[in-house]
Amino acid sequence: MPDTDPTGLIAILRGVRPDEVLDIAEGIVAAGFSAIEVPLNSPDPLDSIAALVEQFGDEVEIGAGTVLTADQVRECERAGARIIVAPDTDTEVIQTALGMGLIPYPGAATPTEAFTAIKAGAAKVKLFPSSAVGISGMKAWSEVLPDGTELFPVGGVGADNAAEWRNAGAAGLGLGSSLYRRGDRPDEVRVRAEAIASAWAQNH
Repeated sequence: MPDTDPTGLIAILRGVRPDEVLDIAEGIVAAGFSAIEVPLNSPDPLDSIAALVEQFGDEVEIGAGTVLTADQVRECERAGARIIVAPDTDTEVIQTALGMGLIPYPGAATPTEAFTAIKAGAAKVKLFPSSAVGISGMKAWSEVLPDGTELFPVGGVGADNAAEWRNAGAAGLGLGSSLYRRGDRPDEVRVRAEAIASAWAQNH
């Protein structure tokens, strides 16, 4: 990882292909994102992860998303993934990732799920879908979750509300369709990545 302070911004490249992933990732890395996630329901995701690790692994964290089983955690680790992002709170996935020295980002939509993830060892929780929980909901969660728990809103976040989420206490954001949609050109993604990073950095 670079020496600069991590932004906490995670790019979610759902649907990206291995033959385009490096060109798309270049602008995201240049914009200062901390991590890039390739969801496992993308074409040949492990090939994309391996290519990203080789090209950008010294600059940003590379990981997998939509990880649903312990076996998938092991496959992702073999491809070089360092972060394991899930849409749900599966304690086996969390503990398998931790046991392999990886960083789990389990998804939680309720405080109960967040507490379940934390009890399983997770320190970073994906607030998903964050549009349903809302900023006021995240603030309420923060009042009761253990100190040091980092919340990463995903779903419905973008340049228009990044600063609002950050000011409310979000540790980072997971950017999906507001950053990249299947078929987007690298230059389009670069412009969006720069806008999101700029919005996130406001007042900080």
